[in-house]
Amino acid sequence: METKNIMIVGVGGQGSLLASKLLGRLLLTKGYDIKVSEVHGMSQRGGSVVTYVRFGDKVYSPIIDKGEADFIVSFELLESSRYTEYLKKGAKVITNTQQVNPMPVIVGAAEYPENLVEKMKNAGIDVDALDALSLAEEAGNSKAVNLVLLGRLSKYFDFTDEEWMTAIEQSVPPKFLELNKKAFELGRNA
Repeated sequence: METKNIMIVGVGGQGSLLASKLLGRLLLTKGYDIKVSEVHGMSQRGGSVVTYVRFGDKVYSPIIDKGEADFIVSFELLESSRYTEYLKKGAKVITNTQQVNPMPVIVGAAEYPENLVEKMKNAGIDVDALDALSLAEEAGNSKAVNLVLLGRLSKYFDFTDEEWMTAIEQSVPPKFLELNKKAFELGRNA
């Protein structure tokens, strides 16, 4: 199998590390060779954060170069557009429509760009945008955006619901299990 590449992008504190670990756990159970990168970025300070998940028959490096990503899963709208040069032709962006103002916007040195989904689509990018924050809140906690987005990503893979649920059960503390399962299902069915 050709190596597949998934970038998970967002800002610090949004749960990208759990998402990449859960995805990695699922792919490992399916028998793939997998490499999951460490978090790159200022995760402690609300800065831009990127993790890479690569899987296939044999994967030699955890790093995804420009033009190699099959999917970008983005927890924040601006972050999705920031990394589009990493997409290969025919790739997909799954993005939360939530906007988290970066420091230049907060201090008034810049404005948050408008119409980012429309701009990405006009550039020929296949974008699947959803309000993952509202769905996470519906599930019971705004921090479940990561599971909403994984639920959405699951629509593009042939893994069973049972396989996804097992990975969630192995990755999430028991007291948050039902909440995260609900968030996953809301994302999958949105």
